[in-house]
Parts: sequence; C-alpha cells; structure tokens
Amino acid sequence: MFKPTLLTAAVFAALTSTAYADSITGTVTDAAGKPVANARVQLMGTNGETRTDEQGRFVLANVNAGEAELHIEASRFAHRDVHVEIPAQGLANLSVVLLTTTIETIDVKASPFHASATESSLPVSVLAGDALKMRQAATLGDTLKNEVGVHSNFYGGVTSSPIIRGLDGPRVLITQNGLDAGDASRVGPDHSVASEASTATQIEVLRGPATLFYGSGAIGGVVNVVDERVPTDNNTRAEWMLQRESVNNEKLAAGSIVTGADNIAVYADAFWRDNGEYRIPGFAEVEPDADAVAGVVENTAATAKGFTLGGSYLLDNGYIGLSYGRLDREYGIPGHAHGGHEEHDDHDESADEHSEHEEEAVFADLTQHRVQLLSELSFSTGLIRAINSRFAFTDYEHAEIEAGIVGTTFNNQSSEARIEVLHRTYQGWRGGVSLHYKHSDFDAIGEEAFTPPSETEMLALGWVEERHFGPWLVQLGARVERITIDATDVLLPDIGAHGDDEHDHEHDHDAEVIRVFDVSQKFTPYSLSAGAVWDFAEGYNLGVSLSRSQRAASASELLSFGPHIGTASYEVGAMFTLDDNEFVLNTKPIELEVANNLDITLRKFSGNTGFVLNAFYNQVDNYYYQQNTGLFAEDGHDHGDEHDHGDEHDHSGELPVYLFTAADVTLNGLEAQYVWQINAPFKLTLQGDYIRARLNGGGDLPRTPPLRFAAELAYEQDAVSADLRATRYMKQDKTSGLETATDGYTLLDASVSYRFDVGSSQLTAYLKGQNLTDEDARVHTSFLKDIAPLPGRTVALGVRGSF
Repeated sequence: MFKPTLLTAAVFAALTSTAYADSITGTVTDAAGKPVANARVQLMGTNGETRTDEQGRFVLANVNAGEAELHIEASRFAHRDVHVEIPAQGLANLSVVLLTTTIETIDVKASPFHASATESSLPVSVLAGDALKMRQAATLGDTLKNEVGVHSNFYGGVTSSPIIRGLDGPRVLITQNGLDAGDASRVGPDHSVASEASTATQIEVLRGPATLFYGSGAIGGVVNVVDERVPTDNNTRAEWMLQRESVNNEKLAAGSIVTGADNIAVYADAFWRDNGEYRIPGFAEVEPDADAVAGVVENTAATAKGFTLGGSYLLDNGYIGLSYGRLDREYGIPGHAHGGHEEHDDHDESADEHSEHEEEAVFADLTQHRVQLLSELSFSTGLIRAINSRFAFTDYEHAEIEAGIVGTTFNNQSSEARIEVLHRTYQGWRGGVSLHYKHSDFDAIGEEAFTPPSETEMLALGWVEERHFGPWLVQLGARVERITIDATDVLLPDIGAHGDDEHDHEHDHDAEVIRVFDVSQKFTPYSLSAGAVWDFAEGYNLGVSLSRSQRAASASELLSFGPHIGTASYEVGAMFTLDDNEFVLNTKPIELEVANNLDITLRKFSGNTGFVLNAFYNQVDNYYYQQNTGLFAEDGHDHGDEHDHGDEHDHSGELPVYLFTAADVTLNGLEAQYVWQINAPFKLTLQGDYIRARLNGGGDLPRTPPLRFAAELAYEQDAVSADLRATRYMKQDKTSGLETATDGYTLLDASVSYRFDVGSSQLTAYLKGQNLTDEDARVHTSFLKDIAPLPGRTVALGVRGSF
C-alpha cells in the first residue's frame, strides 16, 4: 500500500506533464470540480492502492504497462471504475469525477467479489457506523429487522434470528468475520445466535443464494457480523457505549480498543447486558386465561456478557493474527414451562405461588469459546496475487434448566478452515479458488433432546471470476462439496401418536423404542452462478444474477424424533415416514434440495435521488419443510391427571406431530428502496418488501413474512441528527395448516442524537424510542406470536464515544 506524503506531493507538483516511469498520477474531483480528499484508489487485480491528498491528487507507483482498471471510492460518493491503457512511460494527469449518492456504498467483506450495494449482481446491504449503533438490539434478528428483505423470527426478544426472503434456519448462514458462528441457532428458534452486535463494526446481509464461498448452508443468504478481533493495523482507536432502556429495564455497557506498536497490533472488547421481563400494552396470550397477568411477557429476562482478545503481526505484505472470545448468555424461554400457574387450584396470585412459578420457568444457559486465526498475504510478483486464510474453532454449550435442574444440554464443537488463493489479472479476468473444510460434532442430551448426536463434515472447492466488458461486469462462480452426516444411536420410538378420534390417555409417557440404528449419509451438492451488472447510463445500472444451488438436509432435518418445545411441536425427521399412523424407516433415497434463483435489480445511485428495485424468483425442488401429520404425541413431561378425559379432543400435555417432508416450492417477491435528499439536512427514505411462498402442489409455506412498507424522515446538520420512522406490516392470511392469520399493525419509531467533543474524544448522546404508539403487535414469523407480542412503548437513553 502506498500513502501520499509531503514528499510525494512535491514530486507530483514537479511532474505536471511527464509521469513517473511505471506510475499513474491523477486527481479525483466531484461534479463541480472540487477535489475529493481521502478517496481510495485501487488498481484492480493487484495490491496497488493509495488515497488522495487534500487537493484530490494521487500517485500509484510500480504499475505495469498495458490495460488496467482503477476502482475509486469515497464517502458519500458512488464508486467508479475507470479503464485505462498504461503506456511504458506511465500515465499522467488522469482526471476522475465522482458522482454524489444518497445510497450507502460500504464494501461487503462477506462477498467473494468486490461489492457494495450499488455494484453487485446480487442484492446486498450493510448496516454500519451510527446506523448500526442506533439499531443494535439484544438479538441479531431484532437488529436487522428493518433491512429490506429481512425479517425477524421474534422469539420473545431473547433469541430472535434473521429471516431472509422467507427463509431461515439451516438455509441462512450466520458468520463471524466470514466463518460459521458455530452455535445451535440453526436448529431451533429458542437457541440464541452467538454473535454480539454492540461490538460489531458492520453487519452485512447477502440476499439470495450466496453458496459460492460459504457453502450450501447459504442457499437463502448470508449474515456476516464483522468486528476487528483480528486487527489489520495498529492505529490506536477506541469505541464505547452505555445505554439504558425502559421497556425491560435493560442496561448495556460495551467497548473496544485497537492499539499496538511496531509490527504488533492488539485488540480487546467486552460487553455486558442485563434486562428484565418486557412490558406490553395488554395480555401476552391471544386468548388469556382468567388468571393471566396483563402488561408483561413472563420469562423474557436475560443477561449476557463477553469479551474478546486478539492480536496480529503486521507484515509488509499483510498480516497474521489470532483471537480468543468468550460469550456467556442466560435467558428465559417464554412459553416453555411445564406447570406454574396452570396447576394452581385457584387464582390466588400470592407471593408463594409467584415464587413457585419462577422456579418452574425454563431458562437457557449458554457458553461459547471461540478461537479464530486470520491471515491475508499479498504478493507483488508471480501468478498468485494473494492468499487469504481463515481458521476457527468453537466450543458451544447450551443447557436448558427447569426448577434448577438441567433438563437438556446441547453441545456443538466445530472447526472450520477456508483458504482463498487469488490470481493476478489474466486477460482481464480477476478471481481465484477456495478450499473450504468444516466439521461439526453436535449432540443433545436430555428429555427434550429431539435430535440424536451426530457429526457433519464438509469439504468443498470453489471458484469465482469477474471481468469488465465495456459497460458490463460479468461474474461467474462454481462450487462442489462433499458432505457426510454420521450418527449413532438413532432412535425409532413408538410414540403412541394418534388423531382426534383416537385419543387415549392410558398409554405411558415414556415411548417404547422400536429400533436403535446407525446412520451414514453422503451428499455431493454443487452450485453454479452467473451474474452481470450493466452500467447502461451514468448513475444507473441493471444487475442480473442466475444461480443453481444444491443443499443437503441438515442432521436435525433428517434425524429428529422427539418433542421440540421451542417450536411447540413433536418433530420427526426425513429419515422416517408415516405408514398407517405409525412411523417407520424411510427406504427412499434422501434427495438434495435444489434452488434455481433469478434476481433482477435496477438501481439509480447518483444525484439527490436514488433507488434500488429488486425482483426475485426462487424455484426450490425437494424443499424440506415440516408437514403437519394431524397426529398428536406426548410432550415427554408428566402432567399428572390434568387431562379432561371427557373431551376426546383435549390435547393438554401433547404436541402436534410434524414430519420433515420434501416438496417443490416457489418463492418470489419484490424489494424496493427509494432515497431522496430533499435538501442539505433532510432525507426521505421509502422502502417495502413482499414475499410469496407456495407449495407447488397447493398451499402456503408457514410463517411467511407479510407485505411491509416503511417511511423514514432523517435530519442531520452540524452536531444534531434525528429521524422518524413508520413501518406498516399488513395482515398475513396466506397460511399453512393449523396456522392462524395475523392482523396488521403499524410501528412508530424515532431517535435524536447530539455530537460533542470532550478533549480528544468525540461523544454522542442519544435518545431513541420504539413502538411509540404502544401498539399491540404480533409477529407472524414468530413461533410465539400467540403468547409473546412485540414490546410496548420503549425509550432508550445512551451515550457513546470514540477516540
């Protein structure tokens, strides 16, 4: 990397008409001819990079003669690619003009291609800076819920994870600095995502299949949480924040620091969060009991803490670094209790009964240890331009505790390695190959261990390339994987499943095991992708992406056989099939899930107005989903004699049985965002998204997000920033069997902040409010929508600083 100095500026001034031998000199200005300082200038396909000085001037030294491409980017300007022919004596006095933009153009680190929101053939979005700090929440899903095309599976505010275009679970990959988070959040909605937003520098969302570098688990998209735990420089800087929120008495403290000396860089961060049960305007239950308590969602208290230590050795051509992080989180699991006030003989809300209920409430205790080794090395000569290496080891444990006793424990030890080898530009093509390995040893032990212990191993080879052809940018990619799933002690029990007309209370709560067997499944999924971005007019482009992605069903989708209280269902995996109300082994081959996805994106990204319009169509063959069998089975707990034996349709203490079944489905939708810089301080943003998810044989997929619109008016001038946002969620009545419709609702949010300096530190004091109208809102994508609405009116007060 080459940075301008006073010496290079003086040399630049002396060379007004003659360039350096083998160098490029030039200036970067805006449309009015004013210099753009601190613009980043990259020579694509090489490691050449510099920044402009205060007069907009730059020098790129040691360049080779021939055809080349420069990429220029600066804050509040649209990125620009410039194609040049470099003569043997170098290129002098190159003039580059950047256009202002109202759309964020932050680079996406999770993409194998150089990409921002305005440059990729796939739709991407990034939440960073002040916007991230103002939207960060206790869970990843709630942090991202306002992003276009992203919803939350809201689980009482304790474990919510993101839904991308109606897909979640094993189809949406959650990564930390490009590597799998290594938790159990893809198994069930009551399992927390082991990533923290308060110490992140940016969070990236790749919508649509992103399987080329991240694997078949990303068939629906990728959410990448980026932090500086392995620092790439040793410039001293720090950030911290303190916040207090009213709706649940949340207290938050977080901070991070990067520093170092000579060739050593060090990093440290830490956070602490504690909250009580959150308040609501009415009853938690849609149909409350006579003894129900209004105004609160019980068992939603949580506490979390964590820290990370990291360091790097800085080289002339890159860095190599190591980090260790620990996360501890304890949280209630709302609706997950097996007694409490339901067993009281009367409605006396005495202190003793409340204490008994607290003891019987179920909560989760999560601990994760994570080690990461990251390295990026660049080379100035030879065929290989760069080698990027990423390694991670994660030890995750999640215990569910009831009445002080551990009922079920989930463990996941995972290791992952990815090595990317990027070649030097060849005939205009840039790209490289990746070798990716991942191993997961997962087990669940206890009365609600609905899936047996299993090991999953993946080895993959990926390839990506891109090239400009005039105004066209073409992007190509392919990936092939080898996946094995091995499990011992897989159980086939007789669960006494029955329909409404076969209700029998005489069978035992303990299921009789018919068979114990081993499973070894091998899959070879592949993915292909082709995309293009056409700059058909200044400040406009059209992106098209076509992909075919295959996914192997996860271990839980194949092997589950037991009560999963977090989803209020008895889950049976695809390794089994239903025959005359009895479950037997499935003798048919387990098919790969195959997604054929088309994305079309139209963008305007220059001037005082901008927009991004996206349409997608996703045809998925052999889509694994939970089909309602119409049967019921015991939930595995002894409820005493609480059944009403006179009612043959009473299912107290029972769960509906869902079987993982493969079917062809179609998902299509629209996403839109319009931004208008009304004048210097005021900006208006309008956005909306719509998803339609159907079974090709008839019917709808469950928990599909409803049509949504949002409008936000923002103000920023001098030290003051403020915004007012209204979001309308429409009624969702396109439902699957046993799923109820959800009424629409409108949320009103606002925030205001003031920046000021104290010595060498910049501080920001802020006030933000959510659901200001105290709306009784139920999230259709939530498994708990009938017992846990969104929090009521809340106000958060905080201060953050940096130096």
